[in-house]
Amino acid sequence: MKDDAKSRKAQLTEHLRVSILTLRLKPGADLDEAHLSDAFGLSRTPLREVFRQLAGEGYLDLRTNRSARVSEMSYTTLRDFFLAAPMVYGAVLRLAAQNATRAQIEDLKEAQQEFKAALRTGSPEDRAMANNRFHDVTGAMSGNVYLLPSFNRLLIDHARIGMTFYRPQTAKMSENLSQASTQHDAIIAAIEAGDEAAAAQLAEDHWNLSRDQIELFVMPDALDVPMGVPPLSKPA
Repeated sequence: MKDDAKSRKAQLTEHLRVSILTLRLKPGADLDEAHLSDAFGLSRTPLREVFRQLAGEGYLDLRTNRSARVSEMSYTTLRDFFLAAPMVYGAVLRLAAQNATRAQIEDLKEAQQEFKAALRTGSPEDRAMANNRFHDVTGAMSGNVYLLPSFNRLLIDHARIGMTFYRPQTAKMSENLSQASTQHDAIIAAIEAGDEAAAAQLAEDHWNLSRDQIELFVMPDALDVPMGVPPLSKPA
């Protein structure tokens, strides 16, 4: 019985993660606790345990005497994303080149094959999830307990921004996705070779590939922020 409840909690956790990453649950949406409790056969206590776990990972916001809410994507949070992402991505890939195990490299290669398959025949949701898995493996490779929570939070919004922009399959977007796949292959090669400098450069190149699209959404008046250098002041 205990194993069955544990399995249902795991199913709910995965359901909420995927629903948030693919925008089935919109940023800022309130969770219907009664519906989730009935759907997954969970009482309030295990339900709230799942919510606390996902809040700690950055998927949800918990509020006193109110229902849990999907984490917001406000102008402020997305601006912070825009400024922090290239620095964090660079640090993660540099550390991945230092610390990756053979098993992790094989996991990364498998994730890349899934990404390529999603590009060929998958939906925008499939592509977002496959890309998320690829980068999630690089985060695990970094092996840094301080960096990983920040990276995981960035991946949540990166997936959601991708869903926002990449539903229409334009020629430019197809070209960018193909280039992203090529960069994934290069990232694997740099990590496998233990080449920290190449991995860090690829992090910057990979970020720049999607930067223009993100900039339009996050910073419509388009600040030009160099890699790793915060602006001196916020615009009025």
